[in-house]
Amino acid sequence: MKYRYLGNSGLRVSEIALGSWLTYGKAVEDQTAEACIHKAYELGINFFDTANAYEGGQAEEVLGQALKSYDRSSLVVATKVFFPMGAGPNQRGLSRKHIIEQCDASLKRLGMDYIDLYQCHRFDENVPVEETLLALDDLVRQGKILYAGVSEWTAAQIEKATGFAKNWRLHPLISNQPIYNMIERYIEEEVIPVSEQNGLGQIVFSPLAQGVLTGKYKPGGEIPADSRAANETTNMVISSYFDERVLTTVSKMNDFAQDHGMKLSQLALAWILRQPNVSSAIIGASRPSQIEENVKAVDIKLTDQMLSEMEQILEPIKDFHPAR
Repeated sequence: MKYRYLGNSGLRVSEIALGSWLTYGKAVEDQTAEACIHKAYELGINFFDTANAYEGGQAEEVLGQALKSYDRSSLVVATKVFFPMGAGPNQRGLSRKHIIEQCDASLKRLGMDYIDLYQCHRFDENVPVEETLLALDDLVRQGKILYAGVSEWTAAQIEKATGFAKNWRLHPLISNQPIYNMIERYIEEEVIPVSEQNGLGQIVFSPLAQGVLTGKYKPGGEIPADSRAANETTNMVISSYFDERVLTTVSKMNDFAQDHGMKLSQLALAWILRQPNVSSAIIGASRPSQIEENVKAVDIKLTDQMLSEMEQILEPIKDFHPAR
């Protein structure tokens, strides 16, 4: 495994992280989830990402249970706050009340004394950004979290927040967690440049486009019965990629990967990691073997010629925007 600094911080995270969205506490049995987490750790992954909203906290519980046998200092554990955790008016969003209460709840579910990276799962239009940042700063000063980040914030939102943090001398945000893959590249235009200017690194999710960038879904073909797309509890995002242009392009990219002696999933992850501002790519896994396959991407070096050829393959979907 290889490691990168997360933004301008001194925190080093594995280039491949293991996430738990749509998997642990939901579609994957707890015993299998723990086997995946143990395999990830064995292969050098030190970065584990979850969120309080994933299955109402069950994903945090599964992750915490699996990680409790390891030296806490060897782990980087990230979770998030924003989405509803109850029916009450204050059980959602980025108010001081919700942030403080949910941090304590996440710590309890994880069975940990602190969270390495606490992320704002989305931007809250209804709460002053200064209230959110001051609450996060208090949690850092209390030792409950070590660093703070955001997820799916726009360039303008990141700029506004980092500007306030600098003016008020608060602990800085160090990361943004956006969707990013060969099909969805919106962050390249504004989010990455603004993040670089303000010291945030990207922790990208869905680098394999929910499995589409493994080559298992063929243009005009049947959906494999054992795939995530065939599972009603986990297919809400995947179907947005089922466009003939996308699947045709992916098929061509799969041929390109095979011609260069690698799997498409490995090529897709290596393509993500070509970006200096990307600190880590979050993979999901329902089997330990998937992790073994994906971590090999860190050793793949894409030449300028390969990248140029890949851009030509991707040209037909540059303007593609998934409907969700």
